[in-house]
Amino acid sequence: MSRKFFFWSAIFAISMGFFESAIVVYLRTIAYPGGFSFPLQPLSTDLSTTELLREGFSLVMLLSVSCLLGKRAMERFGWFIYNFAIWDIFYYLFLFLLIGWPKSLGTMDLLFMIPVIWTGPVYAPVILSLLMILLAIPIIIYSQRIRYIRFRPKEFLLLLLGSLTCIVSFTLDSFKSSQGSASDKFVPGPFNWIVFTVGALIILIGTLMFIFHNKKSRKKK
Repeated sequence: MSRKFFFWSAIFAISMGFFESAIVVYLRTIAYPGGFSFPLQPLSTDLSTTELLREGFSLVMLLSVSCLLGKRAMERFGWFIYNFAIWDIFYYLFLFLLIGWPKSLGTMDLLFMIPVIWTGPVYAPVILSLLMILLAIPIIIYSQRIRYIRFRPKEFLLLLLGSLTCIVSFTLDSFKSSQGSASDKFVPGPFNWIVFTVGALIILIGTLMFIFHNKKSRKKK
């Protein structure tokens, strides 16, 4: 795989990161003229629907590019998480450059709202994005050199378990709070960084096992 594919794919993801950060700047100007904070301000039905559709079509854009770049499902998955991770990292970088937010990597952010509110400090999605890049690059490279690249069951289970554990860390406050599904009343408590760290470490172990396993397979061929 030529390096230019990695370069131009990253340029696309960075550009998407800027567009999303710009849209968030507009939304915050409308809903949070005094600065973003919890609890969330209710948006009009039109704005809420538009924002939900925008998030969905952002994923469609990433998936479309990934399908163009990859020939098989595994390679397309690699391109998808590669672009997603770069998009997410630069989203926060552009927000900081545009409006000075987040003030630190520990600043609490709203990450997702389905089926409950997901919250976490900025460093959490950034760490997960770096882990996705660590996994994506070997998937893409090995897909070009190993015909039947795959996750072994234990690697897949580790990656799945780690991901679910991280999701728990993001949603724990919502499930504990009686206001977890009411965005205009919910205020997150201290982030459970222990649960998140356990999840991230499990993902890292699964990723390293995948890399070493497929590296050996490549040498045998």
